Amino acid sequence: MVIMMKQKFVMDINPAKGEMFQKIKCSSPGEISSGVKLARKALKTWGCMQLKYRFQYINKIIKELRLAKDELANLITLEMGKPIKMAQAEIDDSVNFILEIMNYAEEALKPKIHKDKLSVTEVIRAPIGIVAAYSAFNYPILTSIKLIVSAIIAGNTIVYKPSEVTPLAGKTLFEIINRVLPKGVINLVQGGEEVSDYLLSTDINMVTYIGDRETARKINSTIASKFHRVLMEIQGKDAMIVLKDANIEKAAKFAVEYSLKNCGQDNNSVERIYLDASIFDKFVNNVVNLVKKIKVGDPFSNVDIGPLATEALRARVFAQIEEARRKGAKIVFGGTKPETKGYYLNPTVVIDVSEKHDLITEETFGPVISIQRMFSLDDVIEKINRSPFGLGVSIWSQSLKKSYDIASKIECGMVSINRPVTGVKGTPYVGFRESGLGYSGSMESLKLYTQPKKITYENIKYG
Repeated sequence: MVIMMKQKFVMDINPAKGEMFQKIKCSSPGEISSGVKLARKALKTWGCMQLKYRFQYINKIIKELRLAKDELANLITLEMGKPIKMAQAEIDDSVNFILEIMNYAEEALKPKIHKDKLSVTEVIRAPIGIVAAYSAFNYPILTSIKLIVSAIIAGNTIVYKPSEVTPLAGKTLFEIINRVLPKGVINLVQGGEEVSDYLLSTDINMVTYIGDRETARKINSTIASKFHRVLMEIQGKDAMIVLKDANIEKAAKFAVEYSLKNCGQDNNSVERIYLDASIFDKFVNNVVNLVKKIKVGDPFSNVDIGPLATEALRARVFAQIEEARRKGAKIVFGGTKPETKGYYLNPTVVIDVSEKHDLITEETFGPVISIQRMFSLDDVIEKINRSPFGLGVSIWSQSLKKSYDIASKIECGMVSINRPVTGVKGTPYVGFRESGLGYSGSMESLKLYTQPKKITYENIKYG
């Protein structure tokens, strides 16, 4: 049966100008199937290779990434509008992730021996097989590296589909990795929804995905009958709870940085702030004064915020702001689009928001700081736990005991006190409910890319 796809090209758009600069050909069904077959063939040798030899390839990838830092950073900025200094930092973070995972890979993947009087059982970590890896546009290199390296270091092979928003960054990363690895260990497909759907119908064994909730739901629905392993980092709606005894200056600085970082396009963006009513005015004034200093503009220059990655995303964020305005929230700063080309949106501070506003209940993924007065701590905890999102919450107070008590009652994957939620290296990045399936960034997470296999024999010496 011949399958025809309607979309032939992905339009690669520079969001700083709102102009297309290149058309990227979408992969055909035949090309996708060929990539899967190459991955299956490569699995026979790559999956049996000792970890120390895989490490030799991974070290070469690290070297190539460092050499290509400027090229990759420029593509990130060109395709999704991230300020160039942040794009360069993303490459450094990608290398650091690889080094981190290599530190615990040997311990995570080594066989475990169990004995009794009669038997010895070895539990080995076998690769799952072919992994279809779908990365995200907001950190196009880092999210790709997390999925690709975790899979191949565990002995799997990859069919990699970068986001259609950042296809050139994905293609360049693939070329860097592919010229280091044996043929077929990594394979590239390009395109949008049709390509994603077709890849799911092929002879794959696992799906890894970083992105939005609706696409995650569709992927799960499509592969439900196949019993594929699934690992997903899905969107968040991170909350910030600021108690009356908090260090207001420090908390306000954090609120601005982590609401506006990467133009708000971060799963761990602070998207709802619950603020003790007694410190409301002082906190808001601190936030507004800091936001006034934020530089918005050409991401290739020395700015803090560039454009949003797509026009559709900007339209959605602006619609949330306008809906909040109509329903009684107050815009105390921003809320406007600059009169310039590109998908820019001025950083915005909104107060008196509530659960009747999408700014509080739906992911925003844009440069908006949403602040709500808190009159009841128990009520806020209940609201956070009732949300479909359960990624991160930060608590701001000078009482560790009080903060820890609150943290124990919050139902989400990552809770922090007076600091970012991501935590110490080697600990899992994890979300509850609709913010994720599985986790990444730890020894246990690497095991998710494998399946345990038992080999049992008599407890005697063989000679």
